Amino acid sequence: MPEHDLISASATEDLPLLRDAAREAGVIAMRYFGNNPQVWMKGGTSPVSEADHAADAYLRQTLLAARPDYGWLSEETADDPVRLSARRTFVVDPIDGTRGFLEGQRTWCVSVAVVERGRTLAGVLECPAMDETYWALPGQGAFRNGKRIAVRKLADTAEISGLKQLTDLVPADWQARLKRAPYSPSLAYRLAMIANGSLDATFVKPNAHDWDIAAADLILREAGGQLLDRHGRAPLYAGEVTRHGALAAGSGELLAVLAAVIAGLDG
Repeated sequence: MPEHDLISASATEDLPLLRDAAREAGVIAMRYFGNNPQVWMKGGTSPVSEADHAADAYLRQTLLAARPDYGWLSEETADDPVRLSARRTFVVDPIDGTRGFLEGQRTWCVSVAVVERGRTLAGVLECPAMDETYWALPGQGAFRNGKRIAVRKLADTAEISGLKQLTDLVPADWQARLKRAPYSPSLAYRLAMIANGSLDATFVKPNAHDWDIAAADLILREAGGQLLDRHGRAPLYAGEVTRHGALAAGSGELLAVLAAVIAGLDG
């Protein structure tokens, strides 16, 4: 069997594991949602709660018990460079959109992915407060609650999200066509919104991490969209550097416009 077929078959085997684990992690997180969980600040500005820690502990124990040879990269676990020697790595955000979670917003997700050679082989977003589950495998499409999803075709008006300072840099001939969407603290969910056709595009401000986007990237790509860096390339994941510069997400002509904006940024 050719190597790409072996990878595809193995990734297919990983998907049920990711879905089951993400579903249970979502159940754990929901026990805290709206119940004033204990909160700490990371780096003085970023909140983390006991819900994040509880979901992370469950995911790490469950996933590594099933695949002990895989590496582990999570927002809520101290990074261990030993993971770099693993062929495959779990890339996890136990609650993407913690700030919104703590404010009672429903658009947060458990994000889990399997990455090999920098590319996502299986991705799941479990969004229990929205009663939505997204998943994708390379070449097999993207799904929400079992139904295939796709990016929407560009209309006369395009709905866009992301940092206002970047949106303001879109050329004047496009400005009149843009409608700015309400901000969602969960980057993964914003990418899922593009994948399911409820949003056209978004800018991603610098310093997104692998765990924010590895699962959602594959879901978006399988729905017909793309996530691109300032060089017009898809991000790579689970390497030594886990942080990214400005990114653009969307499809077609509008994505090209956003990609040109970030290509013109310094650094």
